Amino acid sequence: MKFSYLHLGALVAQSLLTKAKQDGLARTPPMGWVHWNYWGCNISQDTILKTAQALIDAGLDKLGYEYVIMDDCWHAPERSPHKPHPPVADPERFPDGIKALSEKIHAMGLKIGIYSSAGTMTCGRRFGSLGYEEIDARTYKEWGIDYLKYDNCYNEGQAGYDLLSYNRYAKMSRALSDAGRPIVYAMCNWGEDGPWNWAGTIAHSWRISGDIIDVYDGYDDRCPCESVLNCKLAGGYCSMMRILDFAAPLVTKAGHGQWNDMDMLEVGNGGMTTTQYQTHFAMWAVIKSPLILGNDLMNMDVVTKALITNKWLIDINQDPNGEPAARIRKTLIKNPHGETVGVAQIWVGGVVRGTVVAIVNSSPDKYTTKYALQDVYPWAKRNPGVKYEVIDLWALTDPSKGIVEGNWGRSLGKAFTSASYLPVEVTGHGTTVHRWNIIEDQYVDDQKALRAEGL
Repeated sequence: MKFSYLHLGALVAQSLLTKAKQDGLARTPPMGWVHWNYWGCNISQDTILKTAQALIDAGLDKLGYEYVIMDDCWHAPERSPHKPHPPVADPERFPDGIKALSEKIHAMGLKIGIYSSAGTMTCGRRFGSLGYEEIDARTYKEWGIDYLKYDNCYNEGQAGYDLLSYNRYAKMSRALSDAGRPIVYAMCNWGEDGPWNWAGTIAHSWRISGDIIDVYDGYDDRCPCESVLNCKLAGGYCSMMRILDFAAPLVTKAGHGQWNDMDMLEVGNGGMTTTQYQTHFAMWAVIKSPLILGNDLMNMDVVTKALITNKWLIDINQDPNGEPAARIRKTLIKNPHGETVGVAQIWVGGVVRGTVVAIVNSSPDKYTTKYALQDVYPWAKRNPGVKYEVIDLWALTDPSKGIVEGNWGRSLGKAFTSASYLPVEVTGHGTTVHRWNIIEDQYVDDQKALRAEGL
């Protein structure tokens, strides 16, 4: 990258990270699909294979969605009775076995993921991996597994402070490394004991909160914490906007090979409006959460497919700069009676050759504002002469076509500077995302002129 403020932004973010797990995996956030949000325990090899084919038929693999992940309930009633008691798949749901399923998934050009728990049982009360880390990791290698989601149920009380949780999850990390197969390790301990402070050396991602529910901003006492910092009961049934708030203070903990996991995507499952799903997908993308779909890909409607294939947002999520957007401003939104009806949030992050700005409107009514890049991203002031093209990533390229795949992204112009004020109107519960792309030819010309003047 040529631009000093982009370097600075990346360096500031990277300097706050713990040392990442150095195995070359998950250099950008993992992308894929997992069955749990839609199918629950109703899982079988047939469902997995048909979904994998649907993923390919929809062209999602070409956008980076590569992991097909089996969540809970793939297990047989018991482990093998023969020492060292390896895991066994349910013979009725997976009559061909996991290895054969893995081979078929790989033959499609995809990767396969599996689920277990760092406890005596999984959350669905199947056998867990606590005390069986080595044999399970070796079995995953033999099966050809590429991704492990590792949950936190029935953990025998081995939690409550960071070292206890670290030691429990590090056992599986070491076992996977010793097994000798590259396997993405996705910790799912719900943010318990602050994994963002210690998991970066042992895992590729870690959940930051209790489980998501397909609700925009509803409150539920089962997701009791107001903040993930010092949260003593992560719970579950956490609304999308609650998880967005949870993520805000943690963004400096993420980067190449170590990501804050905001949980599976609910897009397409029916609990939110299209506008709310746009906010959901956009914010998971710009904060660099793994993009793991959780809908029924075999019966996906046109709008859902359009949302999850927004290439502009996927490119930001997978940007090699690896810098999550940070929330730098919150403004209360009040109605004409002076009552608070929501919050306007501004999130900003660096991308290669530019900047992304996301404005979230949590109120039910439209919100209007304006901003200059230099006011929300101070490093932009270092190159005041640079010209930008600004692209609205949720604007329809051709409004006459409506919401269809490939119709996202409209240029707002190519003559913006960091001091230019850009007016914004954000629909109720919506999010506007602008990508400020540096026009490199203009930058090079400016630098030549400065050198000619001896500056």
